[in-house]
This record gives sequence, structure tokens and C-alpha cells, in this order.
Amino acid sequence: MLVALLTFLYLRRWRETDGSAPRLTSFLAGMTLLLIALCSPVDRLGEQLFLMHMVQHLLLLDLAPILVLLGLTKVLLRPLTRRLVRVEAAAGPLAHPIFAIVLYVATMALWHVPAMYDAALELPVVHVLEHLTFGLAGGLYWWHLLSPIRARRRLGGMGPVVYMLATKVLVGLLGILLAFAPEAIYDFYERQPRYWSLSPETDQAVGGLIMALEQSIVMGVALVFLFVRALGESDRDDERAERYASS
Repeated sequence: MLVALLTFLYLRRWRETDGSAPRLTSFLAGMTLLLIALCSPVDRLGEQLFLMHMVQHLLLLDLAPILVLLGLTKVLLRPLTRRLVRVEAAAGPLAHPIFAIVLYVATMALWHVPAMYDAALELPVVHVLEHLTFGLAGGLYWWHLLSPIRARRRLGGMGPVVYMLATKVLVGLLGILLAFAPEAIYDFYERQPRYWSLSPETDQAVGGLIMALEQSIVMGVALVFLFVRALGESDRDDERAERYASS
């Protein structure tokens, strides 16, 4: 229901502003990934295979938020800009990029503690809470990197590189730890059917490698994108300065 409402509001605003097709495609792709993560066989298989649960987490933390945010522009968000600025000011330290780093890493670490992980799979309420925290952590983390609205604490210079290294390396290490653990950590999967003849140990190892590999790939692609965007902004600043000088 929430995905449908947000998509409807976006489409209405996109038509009003005569938005670009690539932005629309990106936003709709992000919403589609949310549906895949929460309302497709991925969700059901995530309760039976660790590697599919890992895919679900990465969709909620990284891929869906990235695509949704890339679909936004200053013009599209103009009716909300002042409210967002006020929220940022009221949030204080919670709006700082360091908090986003801590929240992202802590969310991944906390929900992979065996007791928390098993509770999320056994209790529907805890599972919903898990998904909400993943979506919140991922959305806030990528907002600091991809937001079309200039924040008061905007990352500049080497900031994006340090920001991403601080998170992606730590989460990648968590994935490696899971991949090379000597035995299966999560009791829940011991009682599940054996899909694709995977033992719990192999399932966990593959899931951990998926986590580590995804973190590396996303970090590399995101840094290239941010570098290209920074070059474009620099060129526009130079052109603006030349126009002022000539006038």
C-alpha cells in the first residue's frame, strides 16, 4: 500500500514538472525492487535460505534506496524542500553523516546476531521491524550521498570516499566472517528444507560472500558515479563563473 501511494504521488509530481524519463525509470525500478524484496518469492525463500535472506537485506539497504533517490530532483522535491530543511535542523546530530554510518553498520551487525536473526524469522512482528530498520538505515545512508537537496553537512572533497569506506569495508568484513565461519551460526536454518542440496554451512558461506561482494561492487560503482557528478558540477560552476566575469 505504501509503495503504491508513493508511486502515485511521484507520478503526479513528475507529470506536473515534465520530468525526465530516466528519472522516472530509476524511481519505478527502485519501487519494483522493494516489491520484489517484500512481496515476491524472495521473501518466502528468505525464511528458508540464508543466501536469499541476504539478497532481501541488500535490496532494502542498497539497491532500492539508490534507485529511488536517483529518481528524485530538486524540482520534484520543491514542495517538500523547506520541510526537509527544518527536519534536518531539528534532527541535530541524527542528521550528521557519522550517524548514518553508525546506523548502517549497527543495523547490519545487530540483525545478524544469532538471537536477533532467529527471532526475526520466527516472529512476524520482529521481522517487520527488521525490514523497517533496514529501509530506514539504507535510505538515510544513501540520502547523504545522492540527495538532490544540498544539505548543511554535505559531503565534499574526499568525504564520500571516507564515508563509503567506513561502512562498506566493515560490512564486507561481516560478510567474510559469515562466509568463513567454521559452522552454521543460525539454528533456524537447521530446521528448513534443503533447497538446491545446500547444507546450512554452504548456504551461510554463499550468503556471506554475496554480502561482501555486493558491498565492494556497490562502493566501486557509487564512487565512479559521484566522481562523474562532481566533475559535472565543477564544469557548471566554471561556466557560471565565466558568465559572471564576462558580464
